[in-house]
Amino acid sequence: MSENSNISEFKIRVRYGETDQMGVVYYGNYAQYFEVGRTEWLRNFGITYKQMEEEGYLLPVISLHIKYKKSAAYDDLITVKTSLVKMPSVTIEFNYEILNESGDLLVEGNTVLAFVDINRNRPTRCPQYLLDKLQN
Repeated sequence: MSENSNISEFKIRVRYGETDQMGVVYYGNYAQYFEVGRTEWLRNFGITYKQMEEEGYLLPVISLHIKYKKSAAYDDLITVKTSLVKMPSVTIEFNYEILNESGDLLVEGNTVLAFVDINRNRPTRCPQYLLDKLQN
């Protein structure tokens, strides 16, 4: 796994509905930004969540950590950086950074997800095709 393939970045503009009465992004919405980060990270390898589900894999979040540093506000353009922590096994772990247009770090985060076999509803190993793509 090369260093550059490990990181995915995407930009999103904060929508009005994602903010609270104080005009800043509601704290719970950062978990949704992380989800989009993971989705885009997988997409960079030509894999989608939908494809994984069709092939019998679910990826529930089993751990979520967020450290808030600064607020994002309505109409801010934010960048979500998603990086894989280590090669997946039965779990897959990501780190996140969310930055504003000035490059200020707003949020740091981490999630751990488990690979679950849909039919058995039991943990299972990471699909081999994902491991193969990560090793290239």
